[in-house]
Amino acid sequence: MTQDTHTPPYPPDILGMEAEEMRRLGYRMVDLVVENALNRHASPAIQANTPEALAQALGGPLPEAPGDADAALDTLARVALANMQHGDHPRYFARVPGPASFAAILGEWLGTGFNTIATSWGGGSGPSTVELVAVRWLAEMLGLPEATEGVLLSGGSLASLTAFATARAEMGPGTAYFTDQTHSSLPRDLRLLGWAADELHMLPVDAGYRMDPARLAAAIQADRARGRTPRMVIATAGTTNTGAIDPLDEIAEICAAHDLWLHVDGAYGAPAAITAQGRALMPGLARADSLVIDPHKWLFQPYDVGACFVTRPGALERTFAMNPEYLRDVKTAPGTVNFGDRSPELSRRSRALKLWMSLTTYGAGRFRAAVARGIANAEFAENYLRQNPARWQVVTPAQIGVVTFALVGADAAEHARRAKVVSDTGYAAVTSTLLNGVSVLRLCTINPLTTEDDIRQTIDRLGAA
Repeated sequence: MTQDTHTPPYPPDILGMEAEEMRRLGYRMVDLVVENALNRHASPAIQANTPEALAQALGGPLPEAPGDADAALDTLARVALANMQHGDHPRYFARVPGPASFAAILGEWLGTGFNTIATSWGGGSGPSTVELVAVRWLAEMLGLPEATEGVLLSGGSLASLTAFATARAEMGPGTAYFTDQTHSSLPRDLRLLGWAADELHMLPVDAGYRMDPARLAAAIQADRARGRTPRMVIATAGTTNTGAIDPLDEIAEICAAHDLWLHVDGAYGAPAAITAQGRALMPGLARADSLVIDPHKWLFQPYDVGACFVTRPGALERTFAMNPEYLRDVKTAPGTVNFGDRSPELSRRSRALKLWMSLTTYGAGRFRAAVARGIANAEFAENYLRQNPARWQVVTPAQIGVVTFALVGADAAEHARRAKVVSDTGYAAVTSTLLNGVSVLRLCTINPLTTEDDIRQTIDRLGAA
């Protein structure tokens, strides 16, 4: 293709900078990020300031005149970015960490710098191809069927909403089944999509905090007898509270017998399936009609990226495709994928560049080793707790990177107090939770940078708080 080499007389870029200034500030930003990565273990795992102090440091009158970019970078790094949870800290054990790899950060930077868009083939064939490749690689690592299709979104909440909208479009309205350990964002998604209260059937879990197939089958039969229409089962591969994995194969059998859509929420836990140990714990994962994972958790990507996989070819496009006249020129190539037709998002940045960059740089084998390290860390924590039964009780054993435990004789207020004391020091971020009304402390150990000493010290500090 020939290019016009004539340079038009462009006006000065009033929102730009001189080339050398762009490079200097860009290199300084890189230095700040690298310094943070190298020293994160010595910084607080979590930190918060008062609204007044933050507003004073970051607010003020609307700036009318140009300011000092160096000072602005310093303020962002020193104030705004210091006062948050650092999910990539080796002692961030609260909720689910987000340990981001540096190669993934490079991919994210490049996409932002090029103002990347991945909505249509005509408007972004390169980024769209990267997403197709990244989605296929992830599906292969998870052992999903070859025909699986997917799309990258902001996280598990929007990814599950996308899956539920697809299930409703394919199957019609009806009752959805889940447990009291299902992530709270999923019933919210259902309500947002119009599921009525009497179509949301929450089931109690078994002694291992898993969905009970017998209770599920009985609930389906009872609902049919009442004139309701069962449509979907929401299983979990790695609950947030305990890491429990629902019996996916048995649930899949029930769904097949009753023609129900099986959705698996694997936002944090399903990446365990990229290891042989984790795959053995999740028989039936490949039988899901839809699966959600959050690569910004256990696949070591910077926030944000979630993935929605659907194993019924064409279902995403049948649900979300639209063809207004103003998009015809970018959606004309036959056999191509327009990611704006696979989810509620139309204008969307490329979240695949970081996945592609990190998988290409490190290889799937190093991802597997990093996930296996997270599983082993939780097993070490459990063993360490069991060495002191007079002080600690293991409530749920280590399951794919999560262990819960209780201080002997402590109540919910005492657990919360001790977690807060340790978190307020900045040494580690720890939270408590409730299991069937019983208070427990909890560690999620999926950061491959976490050491055994980090775990020992955190448990000892909880005991001494």
